[in-house]
Amino acid sequence: MGAVVHAVEISGLLVTGTDTGVGKTVVAGAIARWLKGDGRRVAVCKPVATGCVHRREGLVSEDAEFLAHCADAPHPLDLVCPQRYREPLAPGVAAQREGRPVDWESINRAIALMCRDSDFMVVEGVGGVMTPIDERHTFLDIAAGLGLPAVVVARAGLGTINHTLLTLWALRSRGVSTAGVVINRYPADTPPLAEETNPRAIEKWGRVPVLCIVPESEMPRSPRQSPIPGAIASAIGTVDWTALGAKQKPGLRA
Repeated sequence: MGAVVHAVEISGLLVTGTDTGVGKTVVAGAIARWLKGDGRRVAVCKPVATGCVHRREGLVSEDAEFLAHCADAPHPLDLVCPQRYREPLAPGVAAQREGRPVDWESINRAIALMCRDSDFMVVEGVGGVMTPIDERHTFLDIAAGLGLPAVVVARAGLGTINHTLLTLWALRSRGVSTAGVVINRYPADTPPLAEETNPRAIEKWGRVPVLCIVPESEMPRSPRQSPIPGAIASAIGTVDWTALGAKQKPGLRA
């Protein structure tokens, strides 16, 4: 079975997570904002979104709107998020209930168009890597097709080791390289023992670096507000995301 999405031809990163609600959008937006400050021409993409809202201009993904604002991207939201569904369900379920299957060609077309005038793409996943997208595919199929290094966003607390290792295992099973893990919503005060010990355990058992630890912070959700609090921006700013997502030249290995 061939890839459902085509490989991204420019440098980039795929921001996925261990579950729904771990903070992928905030981390992806903060990375996009950092890249913009580093002089990159940044494109952002959320190929599929659910829980979208009806507005005068149609069905809108607020996550995609947030990403576009963080990146100061010139692309219309229809390209940033080409597949949108109203109900807050797994895409495969939402698509079936709405009687509107995922249009893979529209996803490929959107990515190709945005790559033309960009030199770095940040793609945000939906749910976790095993989230169903249609009757035959999960988000893992999208991750494998894109060919981008994955950044895994994980919770800080008890249980995150298992969730993170399972996500890393799934990505490796399909040949997706993993740039590392971002621990999100780390307690601002004295962390409990689990939060304190989890990062080192993830590095040991997952054989990947913990790229940064992002503190818990109140997050404004309106794209019209300053979207990235200083504490989050500071944590994200400790990583060279441009180098992490740099496209390897043919014949070279990372």
